[in-house]
Amino acid sequence: MHVIATAGHVDHGKSTLVRALTGMEPDRWAEERRRGMTIDLGFAWTTLRSGERIAFVDVPGHERFITNMLAGVGPCPAVMFVVAADAGWQAQSAEHLAALDALGVRHGLAVITRSDLADPEPAREQVRRRLRGTGLAGIDTVAVSGRTRRGLGDLEAALARLAAALPPSGTEAAVRLWIDRIFTVKGAGTVVTGTLTGGTLRVGDELDAGPRRVRIRGLQTFGEQAEQVRATARVAVNLRGADRGDLSRGMALVTPGAWLPAQVIDVRLDAGMNHRGDAVLHIGSAAVPVRLRFLGADTARLTLGRALPLRTGDRGLLRDPGRREIVAGLRVLDVRPPALRRRGAAAARAAALAAVDLPDSAALLRWHGLLTGGELTAMGCPPAGRPVTGDWYADPEHWSSLARRLADHVSRRPALDPGITVDAAAQLLGLPDRRLAEALVTPPLAVESGRILPAGRSLPPAIAAAVAELAGDLAEHPFSAPTAERLDELGLTGRTLAAALRSGALTSVGKNIVLLPDALDEAARRIARLPSPFTVSQARLALDTSRRVALPLLECLDARGVTRRTGDGLRVCRPPG
Repeated sequence: MHVIATAGHVDHGKSTLVRALTGMEPDRWAEERRRGMTIDLGFAWTTLRSGERIAFVDVPGHERFITNMLAGVGPCPAVMFVVAADAGWQAQSAEHLAALDALGVRHGLAVITRSDLADPEPAREQVRRRLRGTGLAGIDTVAVSGRTRRGLGDLEAALARLAAALPPSGTEAAVRLWIDRIFTVKGAGTVVTGTLTGGTLRVGDELDAGPRRVRIRGLQTFGEQAEQVRATARVAVNLRGADRGDLSRGMALVTPGAWLPAQVIDVRLDAGMNHRGDAVLHIGSAAVPVRLRFLGADTARLTLGRALPLRTGDRGLLRDPGRREIVAGLRVLDVRPPALRRRGAAAARAAALAAVDLPDSAALLRWHGLLTGGELTAMGCPPAGRPVTGDWYADPEHWSSLARRLADHVSRRPALDPGITVDAAAQLLGLPDRRLAEALVTPPLAVESGRILPAGRSLPPAIAAAVAELAGDLAEHPFSAPTAERLDELGLTGRTLAAALRSGALTSVGKNIVLLPDALDEAARRIARLPSPFTVSQARLALDTSRRVALPLLECLDARGVTRRTGDGLRVCRPPG
């Protein structure tokens, strides 16, 4: 299916044309039919002779209903622009074209209606001239009469060509369905409609509607029930979990976790905008009041009246609520911009935005420093390259700066200092995840016992001398661990002992049991020569030590997998490998 919006001045025959093409009445309200003027959005569909299925979103042409018009064309990828042969280009023709150009609509078809009442060529030439310099320049033009049906065959052929030229939709993309209509069906409940431009909807899927989690109870497209609907399509969604009063036009149904609700955004504006003050942002089917703050010549920060699910690259436009005119088109650059707290921050931000046309993941990382892959995707720029840890990606310059700060902090700590914990390092550097602090630890740093300290940091001379003297004590009897009194005599207590243990000069096999670093390997070799199973006493004799040392040594060997308890107070040696 393809979805095409109408556009054009009031009373130029848009609804008549849709009616002639589809055989359906797009004007839904009795007031519209009584007045012969479209007030709200209308919907109709047909299957062309080529087999292409086309859905139309018929929009009002009167200036008083421009908000409704923008809600209809906002999500649509293509337009059927209508100008009457007997009236020519009019004020709302110009406003609708400005809106379409601002919204980035680049696919369309110009239709000269009421060609039975006047020569269509002057109007055709007007349209071609007015479209020059816009994204719709060079589109096909067709002359028709909705009343006599002359030219409808040519129009169908042109619609088929337009449909064939439309880019394919990403049916695997995350869903964002802008709601343009809400109603209640007796026995079914709440139903919303919208133009699905990406992703696939399936019965049973869960979606977010603002703060609410809803479930799809049923789907309908082209007036037919469906188990799933793929983009692009007009779709009606029967929802469970929300009442009609909970929803409104301009809200969106989105894939949970795939979008960031944005209330402050940085945007690039069309050149030449001179509007100051408040405005209304039109994007998708939403119309939201915004506070505008200029950053540079063509960049600004918008603070939205309510959060919207937006991504980098989204197109929208601003209207002056007082003068009721379009003041600028815009493209979203950042949906989570940094705060501007310091003097000169706005100018620096403007320079950063000016350096890119449309941000990619590298630009977002330059601006934010650290982001998860999920955040980058939700912001509109899937990550490239490899994460620094887990799902975290980093700007290379920012990552190097963090590493330098951590190394500088650790190197300035006293020699006997036990180092900084990983959690404290994360807090010091303002990191959102302790794994990032661990990933920053590279030579000359190391993590030992949950603390970050210089790798292989040499011991102060006094401690090194004490360790050497202890090594002499253990030379002939390596498992005769020193008593607390001997350690105190050597000065190996408290922070000095902790420093020796951290450096690897000594090892601890239990509470107050200190040995040389190769003691466990030597113990494993001696134990391996014992017959299995063996007792603690046999192990004690083989190690030439006391029970006070033998028990924790055996427990360390158990933990290493060298030995194994058999459950009857005995142990066996595990076979190697």
